[in-house]
Amino acid sequence: MIFAFSSSIVIPADNPVYFFTATVLYWKHLLKPDKYKKIILSSMEFMTQKKRMLISGFVIMPNHIHMICSVCEGHKLKDIQRDMLKFTSQQIKFDLVENHPEVLKEFISTQNDRKFQIWERRPLAVPLYTYEVIEQKLEYIHRNPIHKKWNLAENEEDYYYSSASYYLSGKDR
Repeated sequence: MIFAFSSSIVIPADNPVYFFTATVLYWKHLLKPDKYKKIILSSMEFMTQKKRMLISGFVIMPNHIHMICSVCEGHKLKDIQRDMLKFTSQQIKFDLVENHPEVLKEFISTQNDRKFQIWERRPLAVPLYTYEVIEQKLEYIHRNPIHKKWNLAENEEDYYYSSASYYLSGKDR
């Protein structure tokens, strides 16, 4: 994963940093298995390696993901969102068809353009224009796994599917 966060970089108004959230349909805990979290990580890595986006921070929770990201020149946020969510939906669906067809039934879509829907429509993408707000959101996403509601780790840096350990150690996973 490639992380990019530096308070010395100027945030251009026409290409802000975003607080991005995508939620599993009906808030179901579909992302609980590590294999589905790894699909999300794979998609994030692809987007950064292909220089479509920079990721400053992330967390993958059982029913949603948060990222702090910016769009690279020549790309559009809506296209990145669409491609990332489409790819992850397809990969998760392939596994559900093969290994958990009973779970897949919970994601049958009422939309005419698809049979199944993994993600809620209209993911959240809020522009962040100041470093104070970026740091606030970064702290929020890193604290998500240790929140009493989730209790997924003892310390922020202990949760594998988060960028928190990178910020403490400077080492990528």
